[in-house]
Amino acid sequence: MPQPFSARLSTISIALRAAFAVTVSCLSIGAALADTVGATVKLSETEPQASPMKPQVPPITQVKIVGVIERGYKVKSTAIATKTDTLLRDTPQAITVITGELMRDQAVQNMADVIRYVPGIVTSQGEGNRDTVIFRGNSSTSDFYIDGMRDDVQYFRDFYNIDSVEAIKGPNAMIFGRGGSGGVINRVSKQAQWNEVREVALSVGSNNARRATADLGGAVNDHVALRVNAMVEESDSFRDGVSLKRSGINPTMAIGVNADTKVLLGYEHFEDSRIADRGIPSFNGEPFATDPSVFFGNAKASPTWARVDAFSAVIDHDLGHGIKLRNSTRFADYDKFYQNVFPGAVSADGSSVSISAYNNATQRKNFFNQTDLTFSEMTGAIEHKFATGIELGRQVTDNFRNTGYFAGNKTSIATPTSNPGSAPAPTFRQSATDADNHSTATVASVYLQDQIIFSPQWQAIVGLRYDHFKIDFLNQRNNTTIVQTDTPLSPRAGLIYKPFEALSLYASYSLAFVPRAGEQLSSLTPTNKAFDPEQFKNMELGVKWDIQPNLAATAALYQLDRSNVIIADPSDASKSVLADGQRSKGLELGLSGKLSRDWSLMGAYAYQDAKITQTQSNAIVAGARVAQVPKHTFSLWNRYDLNAAWGAGLGVIYRSSIDASTSNSVTLPGFTRFDGALYYQVNKNLTLQVNLENIFDKPYFASAHNDNNITPGAPRAIRIGLNAKF
Repeated sequence: MPQPFSARLSTISIALRAAFAVTVSCLSIGAALADTVGATVKLSETEPQASPMKPQVPPITQVKIVGVIERGYKVKSTAIATKTDTLLRDTPQAITVITGELMRDQAVQNMADVIRYVPGIVTSQGEGNRDTVIFRGNSSTSDFYIDGMRDDVQYFRDFYNIDSVEAIKGPNAMIFGRGGSGGVINRVSKQAQWNEVREVALSVGSNNARRATADLGGAVNDHVALRVNAMVEESDSFRDGVSLKRSGINPTMAIGVNADTKVLLGYEHFEDSRIADRGIPSFNGEPFATDPSVFFGNAKASPTWARVDAFSAVIDHDLGHGIKLRNSTRFADYDKFYQNVFPGAVSADGSSVSISAYNNATQRKNFFNQTDLTFSEMTGAIEHKFATGIELGRQVTDNFRNTGYFAGNKTSIATPTSNPGSAPAPTFRQSATDADNHSTATVASVYLQDQIIFSPQWQAIVGLRYDHFKIDFLNQRNNTTIVQTDTPLSPRAGLIYKPFEALSLYASYSLAFVPRAGEQLSSLTPTNKAFDPEQFKNMELGVKWDIQPNLAATAALYQLDRSNVIIADPSDASKSVLADGQRSKGLELGLSGKLSRDWSLMGAYAYQDAKITQTQSNAIVAGARVAQVPKHTFSLWNRYDLNAAWGAGLGVIYRSSIDASTSNSVTLPGFTRFDGALYYQVNKNLTLQVNLENIFDKPYFASAHNDNNITPGAPRAIRIGLNAKF
């Protein structure tokens, strides 16, 4: 018999009070940790230990964080976009999920690989030291999450411990808080489970690439399961003097406390060291004509590295009567450094190139705690799925920058384009304007969302989030302190019509904000602190159709407006005002799943029109095209299994031309690239895989950071992998 509403309300009230108490306690503990934990956390000191279980506790089969992943390229549902397990076709928002099977088939190892088949998202160079993606015309280095928790420091992420990747487009502040201006990317990690996992993979390839991964886990007993993912890689590059080394280990533990309570603990230590590669300059409006291997600057003097230590804990508790409580905690300690000797403009006669240098160090300690409560209620014939929650967080950041000086106390020198990698190594010290900052950001947020089912044909979703974001910013160069508080409201609303069960038509509206401290919390000034946060408004119409159980098609039309951009007052250059920034309009099409039992595919097409809507400076004028946003992109990956032993893959990627910057003075030409793969099942435990990238050795330019930092695309490359299960 259903519990009376008054009793349910009492249960919910008690749960909310308990959740708040748990959250505050976790935040206090995390704040202490953030102040005392060093940059390196020893695994032996943080590895969780199982507590004794009572024998009468029933066994637990599996604990999952977010996402419901099936074998193949298609998924049915996800929990990340709504905080509840919801069918993708019942989510009024464009979402692309890259499954583990697709990542394995394509031998994916980095963020640029992952987003190739995602409509509306392209990669940017990121100054050769970090992941940077452009969501519907909006560049971001911070809208990255793991298991729904913020992972916002600038570094290159690896996918050795990742089960799937969810690209959620449009503003997402209602779910994620500040940021999420054009979309977010959430990685779903591999977690401890009671099913046995014993996998080892080795790969070698072009440019002396060598990589090994391991995935080992299973049940300790009926109540405890362990899993360890590990990786090591050492590779060179087609670029002269460029190499990388990285390693990671990620143990997790699942604990079945009782039939209603489950705990999941995890720790990751990850290291990435490489050469920061800013690419090549431009000349006469196009990339400088040179061999793609040529390095401009000084590779040996351009090291970059990142160290990440992260601990996570998730507690799931079923309160009964359909009421569920989840508390998630993530503490992450980041240590990031990069140094680059990089190219600027080429001389008018093309004989020399300007070379400059700087380095930058960032240390950040993140502590976030999220408490989510979900429950359902009927009001007459209308069903409500409520999600409400609290997020508390603290981020402590230190940022220090030096300028590179060459002989004669020069901050730049001219190097011949005939030998552009011959630039001398500079010395580094602070200039008058280099950063030496310390900041502490605190966030307290609350949200409420209602998924409403009016009938089998009509559904809606409405939600509102309130953020209290405060940053204490200290300029240690002059001991100037700036304190800024933003209190944005982030709404979302969507309406879904289902003519029949497999087809959904939707309309949605959402709003997001980026605080004046910027996405990396480093751009707060006495001038900009007085202004409201930047605002991003998205309106979207879409269709989602499950053509058959294992094949889904999607389409979305959107308009995304960026406003509250600070510009100089046209009537008084000594003052600043807010202005509209840019407008992105587009169409996105997606197809994923199986055409037949043996034929899997993943396809995407995107049309994007992103322009500056109001003149912001001499370099950013109204009507200019937004940097690095192609008007057309198309991608299609196919895998066909010829028989039980043999399979083959073929992919094509097309991108139209892009502008390297909003100056629109340098154009990167469009290109079409083909990739392929062969798969051979030696026996039930051993698989041989060969991936061939850029089959026809097509010259192209992959990405840019500005007009004179352009990354050449990789020539033909082969990778051979051996995957063993035991």
